Amino acid sequence: MIDVLASEWTKMRSVRSTMWTYAAGFLLMLGFALLISISAVNTKEPIDMSGFDIAVAGTPFVSIAMATLGVLVISSEYRTGMIRTTLQAVPQRLTLLSAKILVFTVITALFSAATTAVTFFAVQSILSGKGLDSSLGDPEVLRALIGTVLFLTASGLLGLALGALIRHTPGAILSAVALLLIVPQLSQLLPGAWGAAVSKHFTTNAGSKVMALQTGAESLTPWQGFAVYAAWVAVIMVAAAVLLRRRDA
Repeated sequence: MIDVLASEWTKMRSVRSTMWTYAAGFLLMLGFALLISISAVNTKEPIDMSGFDIAVAGTPFVSIAMATLGVLVISSEYRTGMIRTTLQAVPQRLTLLSAKILVFTVITALFSAATTAVTFFAVQSILSGKGLDSSLGDPEVLRALIGTVLFLTASGLLGLALGALIRHTPGAILSAVALLLIVPQLSQLLPGAWGAAVSKHFTTNAGSKVMALQTGAESLTPWQGFAVYAAWVAVIMVAAAVLLRRRDA
């Protein structure tokens, strides 16, 4: 397993798409937060956003970047045919998938933690002059920051699961965008109590609760929401693992 992990680490760090995608995610997170914070400081109208909310404003777009990278971690091998060589070297397919998951999870979690921390503190220094800043000591802020890291990491794993399931880069990326951004918004249009229940438990509608400072009385709690989101990721990953064992390369 150590050799397989080393191989997957080499694959990730040796391709340009990894660095470019992480760089794009960092710039999206920091750029959105800086733009909103500068606008908030220079406007005369009151804004209904805390310093924390401004810091994580770019999270939906960064989640797409992480999901895209997750797709590329495995779908690129199918695209180039390298997966045949990989499976010859590591015939235990579940071991291979586990190694990809572990390496990607660790790297993405570290990236997400660093990006979230840099963005949060950079924004607070700008907002402090207008009294809009938040601190780690404020209620729920530290928990929400940790939740942001978990949400971004889970979004990347969702992309990896879709990449393993679909094995086609454009199709998997399109599916990730749909599940992360488009369908959750459309689910809010479903009628009745059943529609509200479906919408409440749908992917990022549930997962984003872990980043919220406050949730409504009828809403999922932060950790309930993340548990539902993790369950979505787990179900897709299990389906991908089953098909990885059954299908030819």
